Amino acid sequence: MAFMSGFTPYFIAVFCVLIVCFWIQLQREKKTKELKGESDSTSKAKPWVDQDLQDDTEIPSPNQGDDEEDDPGSELDLPHVPYAPPRYAVDSMLERSRDFYTLLNQRRSVRFISPEPVPREVIDNVIRTAGTAPSGAHTEPWTFVVVSDPDTKHAIRTIVEEEEEVNYRQRMGNKWVKDLAKIRTTWVKEYLDVAPYLLLIFKQTYGIGTGGKRKTHYYNEISVSISCGMLLAALQNVGLVTVTSTPLNCGPRLRVILQRPTNEKLLMLLPIGYPSDDATVPDLKRKPLDDIMVHI
Repeated sequence: MAFMSGFTPYFIAVFCVLIVCFWIQLQREKKTKELKGESDSTSKAKPWVDQDLQDDTEIPSPNQGDDEEDDPGSELDLPHVPYAPPRYAVDSMLERSRDFYTLLNQRRSVRFISPEPVPREVIDNVIRTAGTAPSGAHTEPWTFVVVSDPDTKHAIRTIVEEEEEVNYRQRMGNKWVKDLAKIRTTWVKEYLDVAPYLLLIFKQTYGIGTGGKRKTHYYNEISVSISCGMLLAALQNVGLVTVTSTPLNCGPRLRVILQRPTNEKLLMLLPIGYPSDDATVPDLKRKPLDDIMVHI
């Protein structure tokens, strides 16, 4: 007993050290969980970090070449033809640049759209214009789905409003919702039923060739975004209005009801029509040239 009692302080000290080490480990695990929780919360509060909204260009590695189909349009012997666009006198250039700026400066995001019919040929020509946009390796990775069927429009509205309510209440966070207050927009999207056309713009993340082989679509996100900008300009040119919307977190469901293949991801949804008689827009101001341009 005397022998054991001599070791008692030693055992007590070791036991205390073990307790302290165990406590420190628990605190570290707790901190890790808290950080992970903050990370998860942050990702949930940012629905724009969405699979449909990421540029997922697939660049094949050398050993993946057999899975890629050669595109005849990309052959080195593709003929090149003379190009001679119109060249304007300086005075004409200035006038045209001013007129085009004035036209596009009148463009606004409009959420009050008339049900008045719009000629289908006008929509066709607007999409033709969007299809002239540049694209990576001329892959033209876009699909424009025009919806005028009332039942399909309402089904789209139902899906969008369901997800948007969750976005506003949970995912977006208080700051984003507060920033949108001046726009007076909510998850209710009446214009999705009212507008004569809904235009859903899909990016093709890759092409599908003969035999099911994939074709790489380089910079598909950027290419389709450029096309969307040209489309907005074309709509303004013919006197039609829209509001650019990104149907966050509902792309897969919309792709299914529109029967689009899995290589297509929804990028943007545009209701298109004339402005309603009682349409209003926020009195927003655009940045002056000096704030957006740097001349070196």
